[in-house]
Amino acid sequence: MVKIDIFSGFLGAGKTTLIKKLIKEAFAGEKLVLIENEFGEIGVDGGFMQEAGIAVNELNSGCICCSLVGDFAKALKKVDEEYAPDRILIEPSGVGKLSDVAKAVERAGLADAKINSMTTVVDANKCRMYMKNFGEFFNDQIDSAACIVFSHADVAGEDKLAKAVEMVRARNKNATVVTTNLKELSGKEVLNAMEHTSTLADELAKLAAELHDEHGHEHHHDHDHEHEHEHEHDHEHEHEHEHHHHDGECCCGHDHEHEHEHEHHHHADEVFTSWGAETGKKFGEDELKDMLAKLTDAVTYGTVLRAKGIVEGKDGKWLHFDYVPGESDVREGAPLYTGRLCVIGSKLDEEELEELFLG
Repeated sequence: MVKIDIFSGFLGAGKTTLIKKLIKEAFAGEKLVLIENEFGEIGVDGGFMQEAGIAVNELNSGCICCSLVGDFAKALKKVDEEYAPDRILIEPSGVGKLSDVAKAVERAGLADAKINSMTTVVDANKCRMYMKNFGEFFNDQIDSAACIVFSHADVAGEDKLAKAVEMVRARNKNATVVTTNLKELSGKEVLNAMEHTSTLADELAKLAAELHDEHGHEHHHDHDHEHEHEHEHDHEHEHEHEHHHHDGECCCGHDHEHEHEHEHHHHADEVFTSWGAETGKKFGEDELKDMLAKLTDAVTYGTVLRAKGIVEGKDGKWLHFDYVPGESDVREGAPLYTGRLCVIGSKLDEEELEELFLG
C-alpha cells in the first residue's frame, strides 16, 4: 500500500524544511516521490529533491485547489504507475486548501494508495495575523489537519506560542500538536506525531494497565489493543489543556458494559480515574519537583497513585518525571513533540491538577 502524506502550510511557514528533515531522518530506505505545486512559479526545491534520489513532478499551471481532479489526478496516477513508490509526498501551494487537496487525492481513485497523514505547518509568530486576514485558506488548513506543527516557536516565545496553540485548538481539537522546535526532534519523532503512533491516550492506558497489575485487579480484555489503536488514533488525538475523564471507562476508551454482564470481576476501571494534558509550557526543575511533592495532598488533588510525563525545561533541556506516593524522580531526557503530563489515581480533582501543572 502506497502511503500519501500531504504537507500544508501558509506562505513561508516551513513546509519544505519539515519535508527535508523527514526525508533525511525518517524516510530513509523508502522509494519516495514528491509532488510539488508552486502557485504560478517553478518549484525552487526540485534540485534538492532530485539530488536525494527523489522524483519531482511539478504542477505549475496553478494551485491544486484550482486544478483539482483534472491535472492533479492525472499526475498522481502517473506517479503511482511509473515510479511505484512506497510513499508519495504532496506539497501544495501555501494558498491551497488542505480539504480540497485531500478530496482530489481521494477522487484520483488509486486502489493501492491511502492518505497516511495530513500535516499543517503553522508559523507561531504569524498565526493570529493569518487567521484574521486569510481565514478562508488558513483556517481550512487548520481545520483539516490531523497534525499541526508549529514553526518559529522559539522566535515567537512561550506566551505567543501558547496563544497560537489556543487559537488553533479552538478550531481543531483532535489534531496532534507539535510545539517543540523541530531542530530538537528526530524525524522519526515528528513522524510519530504525524501518524499518531505515540499519543497521550496511549500513555494513560499504559499507566492504567500498570496499576491494574500492581493492585491485583482482574481486568480482562478480548481485544487486541495494539491493533485497535491503529484504527482508533484518528478519534483519540489529545490536545493541550484537554483532559481525560475515565470514571467507569477503561483508559483505552472501550466500553466494558457487555463484559460486566458476563463477568463479575472487580474492574480497576471502576476505581481509577485519570487526567492528562499536552502543553508547550516550560518548567523549572525545582518547580516541577515542588509540584510533584504537592500530589501527596489527597484532599486537594484526590489520591494520586502514579504520575508520569515529559516536559520542556526552562533551560532548554527536557525533563522526564515519575511519581509514586512518597517518591518522585526528575531527570533529563530526550525531547517529545510537545510536553505531556499523565496522572492516574482515585477520585482525582482535575481542575486542581490543571491549576497545579498548567495554571
